[in-house]
Amino acid sequence: MAKTPISTPDAPAPAHTFHQGVRSGPFLQVSGQGPVDPASGEYLHAGDVAAQTTRTLENVRAVVEAGGATFDDVVMLRVYLTTRDDFAAMNEAYGAFVTEHCPSGVLPSRTTVMAGLPRPEMLVEIDAFAVVQ
Repeated sequence: MAKTPISTPDAPAPAHTFHQGVRSGPFLQVSGQGPVDPASGEYLHAGDVAAQTTRTLENVRAVVEAGGATFDDVVMLRVYLTTRDDFAAMNEAYGAFVTEHCPSGVLPSRTTVMAGLPRPEMLVEIDAFAVVQ
């Protein structure tokens, strides 16, 4: 299967040497997204992990859709947080978003990891794996 790069102006442009996503056959991997406004490139919602989670998931959804899938096709999300203290607020915003955008009722699998992120204003980063139906 050939790999195809995925790119959309509806998600932030990558800051480094990678694509927003890569599709190979029915498989779509979305690179880690953060709380960035795609139009301005500005990091949003300083200090508010819930708002950052929602913005980040909107960016993930934009790449998923650019790759020919829907958010309901996402089978796995990986969430990276800078501190365990933000877990509850992230989890609440995350739950609201995935419930709204998965009409099938089958929510994606998830892993949450505490990690250092590339920018100090980033409280959360999320990547995704989808299988295009």
